Amino acid sequence: MYLKKIDGPRAITLPDGSVMTRADLPPADTRRWVASRKARVVQAVIYGLITLKEARERYALSEEEFDLWRRAVERHGEKGLKVTAIQKYRQL
Repeated sequence: MYLKKIDGPRAITLPDGSVMTRADLPPADTRRWVASRKARVVQAVIYGLITLKEARERYALSEEEFDLWRRAVERHGEKGLKVTAIQKYRQL
């Protein structure tokens, strides 16, 4: 079996000890963004599995949108990304 040449690591170990690979990322054509998928993309960028540029291109994200996701994860974890909890976690 041959592995496709890629830039960057194939897998990373997260702080909780779990391993994340590129196969764990949502597909590039994702239309329905649930909190868990957003959190995976943010974790992949923060811990170096993919670059911010690669994530923005792959998922057609604006810089502002990704920054909102990152801040929500940093402040409230995955729960902060849930649409039903926006009012609860919104900064005033």
